[in-house]
Amino acid sequence: MERSYHILVVDDHSEIRDLLKRFLLQHGLQVSVAADGTEMAKLMNHSHFDLIILDLMLPGKDGITLCKEIRAESDIPIIMLTALGEEIDKIVGLEVGADDYVAKPFNPRELLARIKSVLRRHFAIPNVTQQITTSPVQYQFSGWILNSTTRELTNPDGALITLTSTEFELLVAFLSHPNVVLSREDLLKLVQGRGADVYDRAVDTLISRLRKKIEADPKMPKLIKTIWGGGYQFSCEVKSL
Repeated sequence: MERSYHILVVDDHSEIRDLLKRFLLQHGLQVSVAADGTEMAKLMNHSHFDLIILDLMLPGKDGITLCKEIRAESDIPIIMLTALGEEIDKIVGLEVGADDYVAKPFNPRELLARIKSVLRRHFAIPNVTQQITTSPVQYQFSGWILNSTTRELTNPDGALITLTSTEFELLVAFLSHPNVVLSREDLLKLVQGRGADVYDRAVDTLISRLRKKIEADPKMPKLIKTIWGGGYQFSCEVKSL
């Protein structure tokens, strides 16, 4: 990595915390550890972190609750750890704003690869297909403005709306293909970097998150429409600047 990123590992198992700290330090990362949400909050109040590895099952506030609280205030990348391995738990993690997930037991090298991928998406130029990386600096749609350089999304009232890195990439994919029906497979190809085990349902949960941020009524979307049997369509005029 070009710089030493600071990673916060939140897990109540001391063996996992110690293993990850040693392994990530060996690979040039700065690492802090916390056993629960209380310790995590204390560390976050005094230090800057570039990414959080957050266990789903924690004493006190669980990982889902903590992820919601973090995401309400910050777009810091979050990778969820889950021992459950059920698809529904992965979906819930994505719905509340996690950028990726890794199921326990996991290979530390796999987790390191996920960390690098999420950091690359978050800090680099939007990591999507070449057609999108050469996209305009600004997109305008239905009173909204998305600056693809600063990643700032402004609503029609002029307020900034926070997007996670994956939500940003998904929105750019739609804005680059307005009024085109995109299948889940198309979107998975356009939004890169989530790993080989990304499943179709993940697209649905990400779109649900994005709708909550840009639709007047997410339950009756007018911008991101579901095309039954086909996929999704961004049904709005898009101006590129």
